[in-house]
Amino acid sequence: MRNRFTAQRQDEDEQEINITPMLDVVFIMLIFFVVTASFVKEAGIDVNKPEAVTAQAKEKANILIAIDAAGGIWIDRRKVDPRAVRANIERLHAENPQGTIVIQADRESKTKVLVDVMDSARLAGVYDVAIAAQPEGS
Repeated sequence: MRNRFTAQRQDEDEQEINITPMLDVVFIMLIFFVVTASFVKEAGIDVNKPEAVTAQAKEKANILIAIDAAGGIWIDRRKVDPRAVRANIERLHAENPQGTIVIQADRESKTKVLVDVMDSARLAGVYDVAIAAQPEGS
């Protein structure tokens, strides 16, 4: 009687599916996708960029600054006082010294705000500044 019960228990143990290797593979795939994914950074608002014939894609733009139609300045999805732009750029540039600045100015924004942001960038020690535009016809 004991042998039959032990044999039945062994059959039940052998019928269970071991999911540990499957979980290991899923976790490894998850880590792979997180490490290799490239995340799109946004300045925080949608901007109506002007069109330009010579517009080019800028690689590795790490500091994105947006200027809305009303003249508001946005850095890292939050509205920034114009007097604090330089301090924010200095902080972000200290975190990534190779980073470049891309200013996304709305086509309805004032040029004065754009020039003030560019001056703040230069005063913060960042000279690699680009202005975002859409390719003409897109």
